[in-house]
Amino acid sequence: MNIGKSTSPQGIILSPEGRIDTLSAPELQRALLQAFQADKNVTLNFEKVPYISSAGLRVLLIGQKTAASKGGSMTLQNVSQMVMSVLDMSGFSSILNIV
Repeated sequence: MNIGKSTSPQGIILSPEGRIDTLSAPELQRALLQAFQADKNVTLNFEKVPYISSAGLRVLLIGQKTAASKGGSMTLQNVSQMVMSVLDMSGFSSILNIV
């Protein structure tokens, strides 16, 4: 999985590319936790994420809890309809900040 990283005045933006599943979730988790070490606000640009599994949902939960513990935020943007349906079915859409 390739994970692009950039900064903005609002914080760090991570842009993963590809499926977030059992194989790629640990890499996203490392990148997300490193981003939270540098800034309390992280945005995940899901423009190039066609699929997310339960392992990916776990990473999002870890990110959300990390953001809350730092008094920051984690935002998801450009979420595809397929990924959004998984977030809706799992109840994650109600606990995550999705724009």
